[in-house]
Amino acid sequence: MKPMRFLTILLLSAGLGLAAVSGARAQIVEGRDYTVLPEPRPTESGKNIEVLEFFWYGCPHCYDLHPLIKAWQKKMPKDVSFRYVPAVFRANWIAGTKTFYALEALGVRDKLHDKVYDAIHLDKIDLSKEDVLFDWMEKQGMERQKFIDAYNSFSVQNQATRSTQMSKDYNLSGVPALVVDGRYLTSGKMGGTPQDTIRTLEELIVKVRKERAKK
Repeated sequence: MKPMRFLTILLLSAGLGLAAVSGARAQIVEGRDYTVLPEPRPTESGKNIEVLEFFWYGCPHCYDLHPLIKAWQKKMPKDVSFRYVPAVFRANWIAGTKTFYALEALGVRDKLHDKVYDAIHLDKIDLSKEDVLFDWMEKQGMERQKFIDAYNSFSVQNQATRSTQMSKDYNLSGVPALVVDGRYLTSGKMGGTPQDTIRTLEELIVKVRKERAKK
C-alpha cells in the first residue's frame, strides 16, 4: 500500500473513531451525567418543569457556572421554571443563605446577586463575617439597619432553615447542583465543564418532557 494512501485511511479511521466517541457523549447517561433522586421531591412550578440550582456564594465552581446559568435563563423554554436555592452544608454557609433571602425580601436580588459573587471571588471580601457583610451592603447603597433587619428577620431565618433541610432532602453531595423536575440531579462534578453542565441540564429537560408526553 502506498504511504499516502495508508496515511489517508489512518486519518479517516481516526476521524470515525472520534465521531463515534462524540456521538456517544451526546447521549446523557445515568450515573455519569446525572443521578436519580432516591425519592422524588415535590415541585412548586405547577405544570412547568422545575429547575433548581443549589449554590453557595463562596463556591468557585458556582461562580464559574453562574454566567452560563444567567445566559441560559434568557433563552429558557416557556414550559420551564427556574429557582435559585442557597445550599447549607456547614455553619459558615448560613450567612450567604441569609444574605440571598434578605436581598430577595428587599427586592434587590437582581441588583446585588452578581455583586455578592464578585465581592467574594474577585475582591476577596469575606462576606461570611456579618460586620464585614453589613459594611459592604452599606457601600452598595443599602440602608444598613434596613438590611440587618431583613437579614435577622423571622421570615429569612425560616427560609435559611428550609434551605438547610432541602440540602439534605435532595441528597446533595456538593454544589453547584441542578435538580430537574424534583427527580434528576446533575452537579458541576458530574457535568465536567460548566458548558457540559448546561448541556446535561437541557437534555434532562428534554427527557422529562418526553416522559410527561407518554403519560
